[in-house]
Amino acid sequence: MAYEVVVIGSGPGGYSAAVRAGQYGLKAALIERQPRLGGTCLLVGCIPTKALLHTADVWDYFKHPEAQGIACKDPQLNYGQVLDRKNKIVSKHSKGIEFLMRKNKVDVIKGHARLLGGGRIEVTGDKGAQTVESKNIILATGSEARMLPGLQPDPNLILTNIEILDIPEVPKTIGIIGAGAVGVEFASIFNRFGSKVTVIEMLPRLVPVEDEEISKELDKHFKKTGIRTETGAKAENIRKNANSVSVCLTLANGNKEEMEFDKLLVAVGRKPNTENVGLENTKAQLDRGFVKVDGAQRTGEPGLYAIGDVVAGTPQLAHVATAEGMVAVAHIAGKPARPINRNRIPGCTYTDPGIGSVGLTEAQARAQGFKVKVGKFPFVGNSKATILDKHEGFVKVIGEETVGEILGVHIIGPEAFELISEAVTAMEAEATVESMMATIHAHPTLYEALGEAFNNVDRLAINI
Repeated sequence: MAYEVVVIGSGPGGYSAAVRAGQYGLKAALIERQPRLGGTCLLVGCIPTKALLHTADVWDYFKHPEAQGIACKDPQLNYGQVLDRKNKIVSKHSKGIEFLMRKNKVDVIKGHARLLGGGRIEVTGDKGAQTVESKNIILATGSEARMLPGLQPDPNLILTNIEILDIPEVPKTIGIIGAGAVGVEFASIFNRFGSKVTVIEMLPRLVPVEDEEISKELDKHFKKTGIRTETGAKAENIRKNANSVSVCLTLANGNKEEMEFDKLLVAVGRKPNTENVGLENTKAQLDRGFVKVDGAQRTGEPGLYAIGDVVAGTPQLAHVATAEGMVAVAHIAGKPARPINRNRIPGCTYTDPGIGSVGLTEAQARAQGFKVKVGKFPFVGNSKATILDKHEGFVKVIGEETVGEILGVHIIGPEAFELISEAVTAMEAEATVESMMATIHAHPTLYEALGEAFNNVDRLAINI
């Protein structure tokens, strides 16, 4: 069977690309090897994790309602129902993707796809193998969790982002190796659910891709709420016991400590799914397993595009995959599209307090030779934050001193992952610090804190 576009992988980037192809009137197909559509993000990543994080937020209010003038005696957490709610959300949205495929006349082909070269794809499924042909192929096969050498995940003791979503009860103790977004989000979840949490990070700070002040603030809050954080530390000699996991921890000061956990989550990054997909039959070039692409998402193989977690040089984020998918399909359809701008990609971490960021960190801006002016505003000075009883954190604006270009915005605090949208829009529209200072922010809102931070680049914030 021949198509104008075939997308391999039904994650956010893949299914969005397939929908857009259908909207453009192209004959399109979507190939997926998993029983359900949605990829890692929907099935075992972003969506189920954020469902648990939301429940953790709600549970926090039930545990500490006194400040709201509410009496709630002996609240109970039914973790089985928590998991059931999470699973229902995933199922609902997976079925929603099936509906979108039908609505946009996209054929769904179930099976494992392998590139044969020359626009041909072998799809092996329950009914055997078939060959699909297309002038244009979009590789959107995503990524999977990296595992430490010598370890294998299992559902009971050593977990990745997949297994941890289905553990039947909240563990009394949990160790987390890796303090990127996955690690700190699960730390935030299980700490609030009552686990004793230890986060182990080999690098000098938590969330190391964020601005250094953001890392320090998160570390301070984690320790305040009872999460043990060990940065500059190395986990070695990991051993499974009958009902626990033992870890020999080398601390930053060189001391060693033997630790034991009911569960161990390994969150040390993700590797691209570029093996066993037939790339060796194409002219596509790889960089440490990632696929090299140009501004239109084209690989070195004519008619072969790559988007999402498999792409070299862009962060492994669902919204990046979707944006890259729009670029690829637009190019295929002869429509205008702007290449991905690395400095306009928002990063969001859904801890408590949340993190949202876009653009350069202060250190990156200075290293690149910019004359930098920094404006900060703490949420303790924001009325809506007081109403919500969420005072942790701040907004930090990195401005260029001469022309007022907004180089980066970094937020840690309540709803930071929502608030960052204003900064992304401002930077995409090439607004200046001055124009954002003149932008009227509604009161009382959390996003007033951004207006104050922009004003404070020139030390003109009102409420501090």
